[in-house]
Amino acid sequence: MSLGGKLVSELPVNASAEKCYKIFKDNCKHMPNITPKFIQQVDVHDGDWDTHGHGSIKIWNYFADGKPEVLKEQVEFDDVNRKVTLIGLEGSAFKYYKKFIPIYQFVPKGDDPNHCLAILTIEYEKLNHSSPYPYKYIEIMNGMTKDMESHLK
Repeated sequence: MSLGGKLVSELPVNASAEKCYKIFKDNCKHMPNITPKFIQQVDVHDGDWDTHGHGSIKIWNYFADGKPEVLKEQVEFDDVNRKVTLIGLEGSAFKYYKKFIPIYQFVPKGDDPNHCLAILTIEYEKLNHSSPYPYKYIEIMNGMTKDMESHLK
């Protein structure tokens, strides 16, 4: 049995795909204000806030199941598909996973520019069979997306 997999959640969002994507690309440093019950702090480890650089490294401090956790990631932006890939480098999730990659994609919904579909994905590989599936992390992604939607209204 494989230890790798993909967990996917889809949420309708009452905001444009472009606005949702731009929060991650241009305003990620404001995430603790947008979604404080999940994200406490985001710091740039390598790169800077102004260039929004593909490949910059950030450190996220967040809560999972009421406990503080941390994720150091390298970001990849796909402007055409409005997709943000956070390649996990180290942090709390690596107690259970060899590979941990959260992905946010915002897809326009038909002709309505004020609605989109958020496709939230975690690509993972468990360290062993007793490692849990990353359900708590996809729930964080869902909660963050709902908070972003409220922020953009």
